[in-house]
Parts: sequence; C-alpha cells; structure tokens
Amino acid sequence: MSQLPKEDKMSSLLKLAQKFNCFYLSDLNGSACKPFVVKGLQVGLIRADVMKQLTNFPEVFHIHSGCVELNPAFRDYEERSTKVDEVLRKLRIKNAFITLKGWRDECYEVKTEFSASSLLKMDRSATCLFGIRNYGVTINGFVKESQQVKYLWFQKRSPTKQTWPGKWDNMVSGGLSVNHGILETACKEAMEEASIPSNLLKNLVSAGCVSFFFESERGLFPNTEFVFDLELPFDFVPENADGEVETFEILPVEKCVEKILAPDFKTTSAPVVLDFLIRHGIVTPENESEYLKIIELLHIPLQTVYKQYAYQIKENGFAALNSV
Repeated sequence: MSQLPKEDKMSSLLKLAQKFNCFYLSDLNGSACKPFVVKGLQVGLIRADVMKQLTNFPEVFHIHSGCVELNPAFRDYEERSTKVDEVLRKLRIKNAFITLKGWRDECYEVKTEFSASSLLKMDRSATCLFGIRNYGVTINGFVKESQQVKYLWFQKRSPTKQTWPGKWDNMVSGGLSVNHGILETACKEAMEEASIPSNLLKNLVSAGCVSFFFESERGLFPNTEFVFDLELPFDFVPENADGEVETFEILPVEKCVEKILAPDFKTTSAPVVLDFLIRHGIVTPENESEYLKIIELLHIPLQTVYKQYAYQIKENGFAALNSV
C-alpha cells in the first residue's frame, strides 16, 4: 500500500477537486446566468457578460426574463450553425471575448445530451460562452514494474498553445470534434501528440469517464472526458509530432499527487490523473480522509445537470417550464 501523507498533500486533494468544480459548487443556478435554449430545450448556460453582447443580435438571440433563446425560426442544423457562427465571427473581430482569440476552425456539437442528435455546431473556442457541454478523450500512459503500475507519463504543453500554454498535462488528450468518434479521436491524438504506434494503441483500455464543471475568465466549462489507460513498454519514449507539446516526463506514481497539486499543472486535466490514482490504489480511503467527496466531484452528473424541460416562450417574455 502506498504511504502518502494524510495531512499536508492529501488534504489538498479535496481543495483541488473543488477548484476544478468551482462553478458547479458556487453558482450553477445563480441568477447571474440564464439557460441557453435551442428548439425549446436547454443546452447551456449563459453569463451576464455574454448576454450583454448578445443583445446586439436580436435577430439571432431572443433574451427573455427566464432564458436566452436561439431564434426558433431557424429550422435546421445548418441554419442554426450558420447564424450562430456569423455572430461569433463578428464578436471575434470586435475582440469582445478573450476566448475567441483562440479561434480553432474546429467545431463541437451542441446537444441536449451526448446520445441525442445535434442541434447545431459551434467553434470550440466559443462553447464556453454558452456553457455548452464539451467532450474529450484522455490517455493515461503508464509503465508497470513487477506487475504493478509504477510510472505515469505527462506532457508539457507548448508555450504557443491557445489555452493553458506551458502547463503540465496528461500524456495525450483532445476534444471530440464534429464527425469524429471517441476511439478514433483517442488514436488520432495519440499519434499526433506522442507518436504512439498502432501496435501499441491496440492495448488501449477504456476506463470510464470523469465529469466536472469549471469556470474561468474565458467562460463556463462543463466537461466530460472519456478516459483510456495504455500500458507502455519501459523503453518507449513519447515524441511529439504536431508541435503542440514541449516535452514529456515520466514520474513514479507516488509523486503524481504532488505533480497535480503544483500551480504549473493544468487544472482541468487534474481530474483524469486523480481518477487514475484512485483506480490504481495510490489514493485510497486509508490515506485520504475526503475520499468519498473527491470521488463524487470526479463524476458530476452533467447529462442531467441542465433542466430537462421544454421552454414555452410567451409574448410577455416569461419562460414557462413544462416537464418533458
């Protein structure tokens, strides 16, 4: 059994879990935010600073007392996507939001839940303005010794990355963009970020998900990560192929708690490492007094966190809720 300090480092893990869930724990249903409604269903949450800018586009966004509604006259996926994209590009030119400086020309789907049909697509840099649920994949590259997990790989993000530049991160990760599947994305990112060959990727093991709801100056981030574990040979060394990684580092698992607690580690990547350490018996009920609270904060119910109601917008601007 791994012997980790109970009081100094381990007591900080709950604070870390609260940090990457700062919005979920503080203002999820606060009056400063309004539901974002598309086709009568909530798909996101919009802060007051974003609503202020959206008032300049009344032909696209209808701001009611109870919600912000995408114009219901937009009848299909393509029309909704086009109209929203036009607004976002105008806001980008205006430098209205810092997050749009990281425009990707890569889109995420906007859905009521993961298994539902998409209502529209949106540039990934803009989804945090609308509190759209994002999905990604992360691969934990680990090395065994004497049949036990002993080491875990990390990457240091390039200083030119649009988000979290120069921060330490999971070995491989990437967002689930339009027309890309989960396993497909995992393999693509593994080859691009770490040059992991296909013969090793055959050993990818699905290890569930982590979900959390983070907020920063950029916006709201309700994120779900599909997690994979990948056992790697002791002599394998990742090499970046797409210019997005500065370097890689391998650490003994006993030092990984200290790693994710450091200020130079990407906050929204810490949940995947913490989940790995729990699943492999490094963080346990014996050495972490807040073990159960931490586990709960790794699995926020994002598929049901937005109210599953149909919004009926009345002429007086009041959004009445009817249970679906």
